[in-house]
Amino acid sequence: MCGTSPTDDLALIRGARRAADELLVGLGVPVRKAFDVATPRGFDAAVSRLAALLRRLARVSEIAAVRQAVAVLDVDWRAMTPARRSQLVRQALAEAGRAVSTVHAQVRAPLGRAASDVVAATRSDGRRRGLAIAADFNAVDRRAVAYVVRANSLFVRDEYGRRLESLGLEARRIVARGLEDGLGRDELAGDLARAAKAAMVQRSASYWDVIAASFVGESRSMSQISAYAEAGIERYMLSAVLDEHTTDTCRFLDGKVIQTEDAIRMLDRLESSEDPAAIKQIRPWVRERVGEDGRRALLVDRDGGRGVLAVVERSGVGVRDDRGAYSRAVSGRDLAPAGIGFPPFHGLCRSTTVPDV
Repeated sequence: MCGTSPTDDLALIRGARRAADELLVGLGVPVRKAFDVATPRGFDAAVSRLAALLRRLARVSEIAAVRQAVAVLDVDWRAMTPARRSQLVRQALAEAGRAVSTVHAQVRAPLGRAASDVVAATRSDGRRRGLAIAADFNAVDRRAVAYVVRANSLFVRDEYGRRLESLGLEARRIVARGLEDGLGRDELAGDLARAAKAAMVQRSASYWDVIAASFVGESRSMSQISAYAEAGIERYMLSAVLDEHTTDTCRFLDGKVIQTEDAIRMLDRLESSEDPAAIKQIRPWVRERVGEDGRRALLVDRDGGRGVLAVVERSGVGVRDDRGAYSRAVSGRDLAPAGIGFPPFHGLCRSTTVPDV
């Protein structure tokens, strides 16, 4: 959308509704509804299904990475010079890296299907709730699908890089400590195998849950924003699931109002970036940290600095329908400039949006 303003884009979206939509409905063309993300239970089910699928896809490569690394690391370390030991660790990481190098590409197709299913389900729910939108995807929907698939595959690629780096540090520590303690080849090989499994396989148990929740939440949010733009709704409200498990972050953001135009502008910036680190700067997750005074603060790391969204004076965590109490809270109009535009706001976030009409 180069050369146009967000306002022009919104007008274009509203003017692009197709008469074919009503024709399809009239002809009774079936609409596939794989995901129901309109309710907390439906959202959780969609996340669970996607996480299980991604976990299965990655597992073969992760196990192969462990096997390849262990094959290189099962040597007589006492017979090696320090330089040779370092070389072997690097070789093991290279072999493991080759085994997982295609995972980010392998998950793109299922992520694409999942994003399309989430968008379709979200648009269908919006129509049921009275939004004046077409059933088929608009331009922003298609941009959103392309973005979430590309961005999350980049995050997956970088995650394996971090795991390999962590494994390298742990392998060097194990070898150095093992030689110092007089461990034999078999003992060292066992410790190294356990470290490789912990880094490449066991860390995936929760990782894919986080990826799936983030992916489904972001796909749903972007589709909702696209629908608001198409329906001419200028503002929307952040809406948290206020149950016993809701974080202080989502309790604080519940009820805050965002301009639809600001969210579309944020998508413009997100989809123009190929760097996961830059994407996180544009739309950072909220971090919760306990300060020296013992109070919990809600923070965002952005543009090389750390900003405070709010300080938790009274937490509502563990209580239904309790937002808690906060001080030093930024205003709603300052959220978008801070990179807080739409869910998810943290790992396993369940928050959503509703029109502010």
